[in-house]
Amino acid sequence: MMRSKELRALGLQELQEKLAEAVREHYELRVRNTTKELENTSKLRLQRRYIARLKQAIDEKRAAAPAK
Repeated sequence: MMRSKELRALGLQELQEKLAEAVREHYELRVRNTTKELENTSKLRLQRRYIARLKQAIDEKRAAAPAK
């Protein structure tokens, strides 16, 4: 997982790819938690916050882009 500062340095396409990957991993963590295979449940919280960081960085990139 990357910090917000590092995420802001990435391009919009890279951020969207990372978001898709993070959402997929969050789903897998939720499934593993439901089946009681996930030992460290704090990973769910961390992943959810990482997704929020990614979404915020994407929104900032879109807002900074010149309006067409």
